[in-house]
Amino acid sequence: MLKLTPLLLAIFYGLGLYLIGAKRTARELDKRSTPLRDRELGKLTARMAEALDLKEIKVNIYEVDPVNGLAAPDGRIFITRGFFRKYQTGEVTADEMASVIAHELGHVALGHSRRRMIDFSGQNAIRVALATVLGRFIPFVGVPIANMLVSLLAARLSRGDEYEADAYASALLTKAGIGTEPQKSLFRKLEGLTTGAGRAQAPAWLMSHPKTEQRIRAIEALEERWVVPT
Repeated sequence: MLKLTPLLLAIFYGLGLYLIGAKRTARELDKRSTPLRDRELGKLTARMAEALDLKEIKVNIYEVDPVNGLAAPDGRIFITRGFFRKYQTGEVTADEMASVIAHELGHVALGHSRRRMIDFSGQNAIRVALATVLGRFIPFVGVPIANMLVSLLAARLSRGDEYEADAYASALLTKAGIGTEPQKSLFRKLEGLTTGAGRAQAPAWLMSHPKTEQRIRAIEALEERWVVPT
């Protein structure tokens, strides 16, 4: 039993982090968000809701500057104020913004949002357990090695979720009559916004999101499969 104590402590530690993180996230989003009210986006979300046989799709504005969209563990969809400003200034079209909402809906529908919170707590439990074990055999470097291994695992899981949410969004946008072109054009725009000339790139296998060209190729592969032979 004593041999299992470090592992059990790591599991309880991870569970505690999950519960604390979920409550903290909910409080933060409640405090710093307002309902999205935009006529053009309302029309597009209504079309997506009809395609999903839903009464409506509620979207909120999260009052932070970074350009991003997110799906909360409780199923709510958020667009950041910084992203919404890009739409207001014409840098992002209404159809492109709809593709972001469709992507975040994919995270909710596929259970990614809730699972990510659980994954985070599990990753921390694994991190503590690995660091404890490795620290006994290779002192001083055991903790950095544990951190690196867990980070690689988290990045791989996250990239898989992004591909799945992209595919869900593509299907929804197609069914709603919006199509996948806004989805692909937004990816190209985001690449320009998030990477600068001469800036060092992280290896693709370490990034939490797949590379833009890989995401676009995956969508085009879906389009080819959906084409009905004449």
